Amino acid sequence: MKLSRQFPLNALRVFEAVARLRNFTRAGEELGMTQTAVTYQIKLLEDYLGAEVFIRRPRALQLTETGESLIAKITDAFALLTDAVTDARRTIGETLEIQSPPTFASHWLSRHLGDFQNRTPHLSVRLNRTMGPAGADAMPGDVAIRIGPEPWDGLVCHHLLTLHYTPMLHPKLADSIGGMTEPADLLKLPWISDTKDIWTGWFDAMGLDPQRIRHVNLNTFGALDLQANAAMSGHGVAMLSPFFFADELASGRLIQPFENSIGDGKSYWLTYAPSRRNQPKIRAFKAWIEETLARDLAERDLITFADREISPST
Repeated sequence: MKLSRQFPLNALRVFEAVARLRNFTRAGEELGMTQTAVTYQIKLLEDYLGAEVFIRRPRALQLTETGESLIAKITDAFALLTDAVTDARRTIGETLEIQSPPTFASHWLSRHLGDFQNRTPHLSVRLNRTMGPAGADAMPGDVAIRIGPEPWDGLVCHHLLTLHYTPMLHPKLADSIGGMTEPADLLKLPWISDTKDIWTGWFDAMGLDPQRIRHVNLNTFGALDLQANAAMSGHGVAMLSPFFFADELASGRLIQPFENSIGDGKSYWLTYAPSRRNQPKIRAFKAWIEETLARDLAERDLITFADREISPST
């Protein structure tokens, strides 16, 4: 049932306060209203009901029979409203929803979120793997990790890191051509990553013609984790970052035959709506991810493959 615009909801709020305090003046002080405004709201309610709700006496204020029957249900109704708002605020305050690109989510963020939850036990975290919208019009979560060359207008953006990439492959694939001794050996193998764009610069630096590369008929839509899985299965060479795949390199599931690396002109950013910049859960996550990224890069000696600097918020 819809409440019409004429329904005296504000008058009911005033009525509840007056009935509870049994005084027009004290009710006005509690509600931040003048006594005249309180009297006016009670008059509106009585006109709506067609009956008086108070018996006004010089030194006492009593409820009429109509007022007595009304106040019990009004008190219950406002208690339910208070509970509903409290529950909604508690849900918003205790849940942090993070949108993240798939590879960053699976190969870094999910591996470290336990530490964040230990630091903020009052928060529950919801991690969604998605590339997310390109603009600032839609922010489905509280915060989003985004990939792009520059900050987005209309969002608060904090630069997290800029990755460098280098060819990686399964060791058995390298052995199939007698090993990797020089960059030209890559021309003998199928290539998983798309070499039509930024990776051309790596081949140019090595003095190789990317047109001679054999491509695998596999469209991963730029998802590094899918390219890495294909490479670990021996299907070809992929341009990957040791930042994400250091464990795979350490275990021998992938090898990095050459030290040379190249950036793709894009960075990872922590983004959120300006209206949320002062929310404690947002500030806590920002401080944690910046600190944890810096420590992780230093501990794994990956500074050469991830240039990290914090730029001013926009």
